[in-house]
Amino acid sequence: MTPVFITLEVILDVLIPYVTAKLIDYGITAGHMPSVYKYGLIMLVMAFLSMMAAIMAGKYASYASSGFACNLRNAMYRNIQRFAFSDIDKYSTSGLVTRMTTDVTNLQNAYQQIIRVSVRAPINLLSSIMMCFIISPRLSLVFIIASVVLGIILAVIISKVSKMFALVFKQYDVLNAVVQENVAGIRVVKAFVREDHEKSKFWAAAKRLYDLNVKAESLMALNRPVMNMVVYGCIIAISWFGAQFVVGGSLTTGQLTSLFTYVMTILMSLMMLSMIFVTITQSIASGQRVAQVINEEPDIVNPEDAITEVADGSIDFNHVFFAYKGGSGEYALNNIDLHIRSGESIGVIGGTGSGKSSLINLVSRLYDASKGEVMVGGRDVTTYDLTTLRDNVSVVLQKNVLFSGTILDNLRWGDENATLEQCREACRIACADEFINEMPEGYETKIEQGGSNVSGGQRQRLCIARALLKKPKVMVLDDSTSACDNATDASIRAALREYVPDMTKLIIAQRISSIKDCDRILVLDNGKIAGFDTHDNLLKTCQIYQEICAIQEESGGDFDKPQDNRKEVQS
Repeated sequence: MTPVFITLEVILDVLIPYVTAKLIDYGITAGHMPSVYKYGLIMLVMAFLSMMAAIMAGKYASYASSGFACNLRNAMYRNIQRFAFSDIDKYSTSGLVTRMTTDVTNLQNAYQQIIRVSVRAPINLLSSIMMCFIISPRLSLVFIIASVVLGIILAVIISKVSKMFALVFKQYDVLNAVVQENVAGIRVVKAFVREDHEKSKFWAAAKRLYDLNVKAESLMALNRPVMNMVVYGCIIAISWFGAQFVVGGSLTTGQLTSLFTYVMTILMSLMMLSMIFVTITQSIASGQRVAQVINEEPDIVNPEDAITEVADGSIDFNHVFFAYKGGSGEYALNNIDLHIRSGESIGVIGGTGSGKSSLINLVSRLYDASKGEVMVGGRDVTTYDLTTLRDNVSVVLQKNVLFSGTILDNLRWGDENATLEQCREACRIACADEFINEMPEGYETKIEQGGSNVSGGQRQRLCIARALLKKPKVMVLDDSTSACDNATDASIRAALREYVPDMTKLIIAQRISSIKDCDRILVLDNGKIAGFDTHDNLLKTCQIYQEICAIQEESGGDFDKPQDNRKEVQS
């Protein structure tokens, strides 16, 4: 509807100067008051209708642009939810936020301007040119020459500006990354008194954005003086030649007056079109960034004829190699050949960078193996429906996240239909019930954003309970009791053995005490298997495991940080 109302508005605006000329020539100049009243009334009606058309055009343009932005954000967000970890690795968090806010807002504003101005300006331009030629073909040559000059100058300006705006939007990503990193790590910043450093870092990013914007806006600012120069030149030329035509009798005063109005309309239409080109130039950079996210095809998708049932919790790695696409190109996992029986409790230990997290990410197919085959329940993970696989392979990370809402709301992420009693049972196994029952509102206690009103250990136990509600066949605990004390850690492991004995458990830990009672322990070193056996056997056969135990027994320290003259464990 917007183009219809804009067209009506433009037609009325173009006709008003024509009626004005009639008013001057047949009313004011001729001293004929009935003509003054007649043409004056016509002008009032046309002005009122033009105003109403403009209001309706603005209303529908707002509806259209807001809906366009809403659809873009929805499409981006939906596709982001489909991303695999490897897809997420391609974008920074700040980059995705910028795309969904700044870039979409730029597109929204551009869309609203385009659907209004791109209709209004060309119709105004063509209609005014036609009216000028009707009034005086000879004088019309003046603004045609001026229009060509104006178009050439504006084209040069636009070509320069387009390059600058591409750099501006990239710098928005950098600025947002600095802010996000600072806000997320504000406790660390305060603890290390690094406020001045963070201020300097932010100022550097903000100053770079300022410089780029100044360059771009300075070029855009040339539009106005160029426009003024052409307008004043046209006015002078038309005044000079028009006065001669009026004296010569080939042009009336009213026609000359309306000609001035049409010339101004023509030049303003050209100016509006130039601004549209600048806006389009700005929005192209934003549009490309938004389209990149919307069109991103996830690396991991459901296969055709996907399997929708996992037989058991057995896990097999058949000569698996894995490398991160955005990494150094070296394998994070190298020739992993590993076989775990359903219901086994497997401890996983190794130094930083040994491949522990990479290993578990392959089990739930958060990444796909580069070579080899990962199997769960006797079937390749790539043959499963993703929802089925991830419901049956539940992962509890060290830095798991709680969401705003009640404790019960967070627990039901594991099973949205879980009863209160089922939630209580999961919390008992995870040793979370003891602190929940002490809270005034119990399971209805509100969790602040990010779980900031509960301790790290409490947050981890709630995440374990949440994972248990999925009733998985495999549970992965990725150092997810690191914030719990030894007694709580032992209680959780004992409860898991007692209440879910048939569930396969992969327990990544830094403390030997957390995994020594597992059926078998996997020792990783630099992406390779250094040992896979029971605690007692590894003490006899695996040098790395022996060193880990020795360090922890002697000093209770982190084996990733060798002390004194001890031999460093490879990581």
